[in-house]
Amino acid sequence: MESVGQYLRRHREARRMSLEEVARATRVPLASMERIEAGQFDELPGEVFVRGFLKAYARAVDVSTDEVLARYTASRRMAWVTPLPISSPARPARSGRFGVAIAFVLLLFLFALALSIVLKPRSHDMPQELSRGGAGGLRGMERGQLAAGGRGKVEVSGSAQRGVSIPGGTGPCDGRA
Repeated sequence: MESVGQYLRRHREARRMSLEEVARATRVPLASMERIEAGQFDELPGEVFVRGFLKAYARAVDVSTDEVLARYTASRRMAWVTPLPISSPARPARSGRFGVAIAFVLLLFLFALALSIVLKPRSHDMPQELSRGGAGGLRGMERGQLAAGGRGKVEVSGSAQRGVSIPGGTGPCDGRA
């Protein structure tokens, strides 16, 4: 039995066509056509392309495409082996509850951390006079004056007399209102 390349060449020569004419008609590169006729299918791009080239060549020389593909398949005698999947060692299936429990504990920890930061006493942020409780700067102001907006006479502690500036004021407080 002749090879598929010899079969196609015989039909091409019977139609008195040159290989260049077939290559131009099929838009298959001339080098690929030469390899098909020589039976060098391993040097062609890939199985899908080879089958496409063979179909185009068969149509160009008026030969049955099924006959050409059957000859090609018989000449290749490729055994298509389906590889068996490799079995991996069986791992015990974890339940989804374990991941949810870890996520819950992590969120609870982050919530507690955020809460401790927000509620942490900040004594270092307050002025020293206010952080001491009642011993500091507002001891002379009466309750009525505080409710009235702080207008009235204000006694100033010793630290204020030493040059503590009042925000929005013009300079150190000297005890006069």
